[in-house]
Amino acid sequence: MISVCCVLVLGLSSCAAPGSGFLEAGGGGRRLQQPREFARDVEPHRPERTDRSERSAGLNGQTCAAPAAAESSLRNNTHTFTFKVRTMGSLSLAWVGDGSGVLLVLTTFQVPLFMMRFGQSNLYRSEDYGKTFKDVTHVINHTFIQTEFGIAISPDHSGKVILTGDVSEIGGFRLFRSQDFGLTFVPTNLPFEPLIQMLYNPGDCNALLTLSITLDLWMSEDFGATWRKIHDSVCLVRWGPKNSIYVTTNYNGSCNDKGMLELKKTTDYGRSFQTIATRVYSFVLGGRFVFASIMTGTGTERMIHVSVDGGEVWNMAQLPTVNHEQFYSILSANQDMIFMHVDDPGDSGVGTIYVSDDRGTVFSKSLERHLYTTTGSDTDFTPVASLRGVYMTSALTEGGAVETVISFDQGASWQTLRRPENSHCDTETSTNRPNRCRLHIHASYSTTMKMNVPMLPLSQPSAVGLILAHGSVGDAESSLSPDVYVSDDGGYSWLLALRGPHHYAILDSGGLLVAVEHTNSAVNQIKFSTDEGQCWHTYNFTSDPLHFSGMDSEPGSRSMNVSLWGYRNDFSKWVVITIDFRKLFTRDCTEGDYVQWLAHSAEPSGSNDGCVLGYKETFLRLRKDSICWNGRDYAVAKKLSPCPCTVNDYHCDFGYYRPENSSECVEQEEMTGRPLEFCLNGTTEQLLTSGYRKIPGDQCEGGFQPDRKETDLRRLCTSNVLYPHSLTETSSPNAAVIVLVVIVILLMSGVAGVWLVKKYVCGGRFLVHRYSVMRENVEANKIEGVDDVDTHYMETGKAQYNEDSDQDLLE
Repeated sequence: MISVCCVLVLGLSSCAAPGSGFLEAGGGGRRLQQPREFARDVEPHRPERTDRSERSAGLNGQTCAAPAAAESSLRNNTHTFTFKVRTMGSLSLAWVGDGSGVLLVLTTFQVPLFMMRFGQSNLYRSEDYGKTFKDVTHVINHTFIQTEFGIAISPDHSGKVILTGDVSEIGGFRLFRSQDFGLTFVPTNLPFEPLIQMLYNPGDCNALLTLSITLDLWMSEDFGATWRKIHDSVCLVRWGPKNSIYVTTNYNGSCNDKGMLELKKTTDYGRSFQTIATRVYSFVLGGRFVFASIMTGTGTERMIHVSVDGGEVWNMAQLPTVNHEQFYSILSANQDMIFMHVDDPGDSGVGTIYVSDDRGTVFSKSLERHLYTTTGSDTDFTPVASLRGVYMTSALTEGGAVETVISFDQGASWQTLRRPENSHCDTETSTNRPNRCRLHIHASYSTTMKMNVPMLPLSQPSAVGLILAHGSVGDAESSLSPDVYVSDDGGYSWLLALRGPHHYAILDSGGLLVAVEHTNSAVNQIKFSTDEGQCWHTYNFTSDPLHFSGMDSEPGSRSMNVSLWGYRNDFSKWVVITIDFRKLFTRDCTEGDYVQWLAHSAEPSGSNDGCVLGYKETFLRLRKDSICWNGRDYAVAKKLSPCPCTVNDYHCDFGYYRPENSSECVEQEEMTGRPLEFCLNGTTEQLLTSGYRKIPGDQCEGGFQPDRKETDLRRLCTSNVLYPHSLTETSSPNAAVIVLVVIVILLMSGVAGVWLVKKYVCGGRFLVHRYSVMRENVEANKIEGVDDVDTHYMETGKAQYNEDSDQDLLE
């Protein structure tokens, strides 16, 4: 039996701005070569569902006509390359620049040899989007590059590349630095052993940060040529805006002692540091906000504190206090507002999503029973990248079933997904159990449950309204093997596009979709669609089937090249097959290929149709029957129209919430009869409200204007973020108390040990919720694998550096 370990890191871009995982994707849409004014006499187009359902009868391309001469065109533009490294090693790749066509591939083979470690790396470079490669290992002097460091690419597309080489046999580590898209490299010895990959400053990619294995923070201002130590005992580091750096430190030698960390900031590249918070459990940067989880001084409880000025002034977020059994998680943060998950007490596996005001301080309930695993940072919360204010996630019904809900108004209201018209749901089920016929989208939680979901939902800023995702409808067996669904209107309606799990990608800004079946068997077929997933065509890209490992194209969805990675039946070599779809399109798109499309259109006859967050957006989108090339340079063309304010332009205010299937905000039961007070800028504020607060970023004018007033009660309220001593006991315990405490600790140690084994080794808190009746049966038969070790939380010898910021504050 051959054991194969294949690690494929696709689209690696490790130089992203620290904390960028919290930033909400920007809006966008199908774009013309140059922005154009809209024709004033053209009525905005809305998708014609009758035409769509007729064409969708050709599922998997059975009745859809393929583009002319597609087979011969694709065959002449398919390229195969075989790498020297065996599949027992790992393979990482990274695109260098934007539109440069440069792709670097690093292969690594490593085995332990007695008390030493033997490793070999090879570097390959392509200048034609992965069609051909050259072995350029000699430019790094055949140095071994550790897999965990990989390829660090600058975020400014300037062609800067860093590889971290292990030369420990001669006493250390060495950087290989390139400023010409990986064509040449300059070696530089490091005065320390790095713990993490080099972190680029997004504002100046010559400035680099990294941590050493001794938790010293090192910095370079000349792209790694020289280094200086700027701080010691650093647990976590993040680049902030305007060249600022944020770190947490702990001088007792353990970064695991959360709640005793100090949060510091420097704005002069480490020449001076300012302590901006103490008793820190964790911190996160997101949008214009700085978040810190602060111990309150009462047991294990902690509160979120928020700053909008880089940590100079802090406010306590008006959220429930959590303890060590609970957690906070920032789901999304942009320049306007914050989505925050707060875990419910107990091992329920659910919590509540809260949304903030524009200060990030006053929060209100958005969604209850939000699904979130308690032993991992896994939630289905997904922003739709091409339309503003659209988010999907999963919640639990009262019966314990998982269902997908979607918000089109930045969390003000949520609704379940509509059932796709071309998906099966029998009459009895749809009549007696209508909830069973809803579409459920599978995301991170499904992958945690080890379901057959090879890809998460996919959307791109340049493909307006287009979403690809795995999903299932009702009680069907497809819950175990979900199908691929497509939405072309940002999640309002869905189409069953492909049977079974697939890997998929968006090319040419949505003008082309590609997919490869996810199977244990070797594959030789790729599927593609030129009409946003209504019709699919197949192309046999090789006569020698490939054991498929992954698919990749240049980030940004503008490329026409897609690369398929894998290995042949003998498991001997890595193989990449790159297909150029450019020749499939015989012409460039012209103005006549586009049609006006009103986003969020649900009631064409209504005067407020398409009004979301205060205005309408009308885009120019490619006609579904136009087979042409959008091109790399086309820009967004859209028209904005203001709308009058309605109740839909408001979140429920602090102390209020929207019941399910209701647009009215009602007072929370626990707040009834109590004054609505919160702490802001050190004083107590009283809120007089009719229950509504305008959604941050909403631009509506006139119309519905509810009464709302904040009154300063002139009562001091303190946070103690910067003054931890006031949170500690001033009197010391006597000797008898100390002895008693020691005895109690010893007695509890055995119980705690058993509890820890049950909780972390046996997966005691890893909850499994059912997707369907069949799913429940699978779990009962222990197919779920809940006793498997979750490698995401396995600590290595260097695990003191924790990328998670609270398990709590989401990475």
